[in-house]
Amino acid sequence: MRMQESAEMYLETILVLSEGGAQVRAIDVARKLNFSRPSVSNALKELAHDGYISYKDSKYIELTKQGMEIAEKIYARHLVLTNLLLAVGVSEETAREDACRVEHYISDETFEALKRLDIGQANK
Repeated sequence: MRMQESAEMYLETILVLSEGGAQVRAIDVARKLNFSRPSVSNALKELAHDGYISYKDSKYIELTKQGMEIAEKIYARHLVLTNLLLAVGVSEETAREDACRVEHYISDETFEALKRLDIGQANK
């Protein structure tokens, strides 16, 4: 079953915020996504219920193994798609925004084909 885009976005955001070992709180997620704290709290409760995140010391969010797998997959897609769009001349802001949209809907087959492209060739 396919996870909803919003859930993937939350997991990816938690991953990005936790890079370098930083501890992530709900308020950090709310600020990063520019969402209200109550909306984020509700979404995080659902993610915890479904086994994608857990809480450390009742306030720090951690990705479970299952949550980490999804977050890493989505973030890898984001990076590859952003780099591909930059390589073909899309502005940085647009490339990041478009990659964020596409990363949730692109099929595994198409994504794997795009990864095989020699991105350096796109600039020639």
